[in-house]
Amino acid sequence: MDYSYIFRSAKIKKESLDAAGFKTTDDNTFSMNKTVSKGAFNADITLSLSEQTLTVHLFDSATSEKYALFDMPNSHGAFVASLREEVQQLIDEIKSKCFETSDLKDDYIAWIKTQFGAEPDYPWPDDAPWSFVFRCPNEKWFALVMRIKYRQLGLTSDEEVWVVNMKACQDKIPNLIDKKSIFPAWHMNKKHWITVLLTAATDFNKLCELTQKSWELVTK
Repeated sequence: MDYSYIFRSAKIKKESLDAAGFKTTDDNTFSMNKTVSKGAFNADITLSLSEQTLTVHLFDSATSEKYALFDMPNSHGAFVASLREEVQQLIDEIKSKCFETSDLKDDYIAWIKTQFGAEPDYPWPDDAPWSFVFRCPNEKWFALVMRIKYRQLGLTSDEEVWVVNMKACQDKIPNLIDKKSIFPAWHMNKKHWITVLLTAATDFNKLCELTQKSWELVTK
């Protein structure tokens, strides 16, 4: 199963991988083996720095056969759910030991207030404080900040993340979207809007540059 979403929320600390239990396959690939379900399964964990991927596959300890149901998103049931919960705990532990996390939301809000003199507006009271907008002088939005799940961006995780929707030039959107920190707009017109993560995966200067452009497009 793919857990590469971790690279969208944090920066790897390569020097910590050895202490965490990873073995070096090559300069950019690291692996780890853990037992789960009281030793009934072996979890093969592979981390690639070059591809920015983190994957886990389960193998039956007795037969060494791959447990295919674990890799099927549509497979359900109490047993599969318990395995996924245990593996998620392993992923969370790896994240805490080997990744540096940071939330850009507060710095981003402070920058918007300074740059545009705009204050957060909460048009959906039931969702506050999980979603709010910033408006241009013409009262139109140029930034919608909200908390959603990675899965809503097409990534394999129910973990929540702060993002911002902003307007972009229609002809530039295909080149802007990298599906690492910039995605097709969630819940808005994908021809004119994009979604940007407010995490360590996003370059803050780029985030500010895109926001400035959004403000200019909306104020026209």
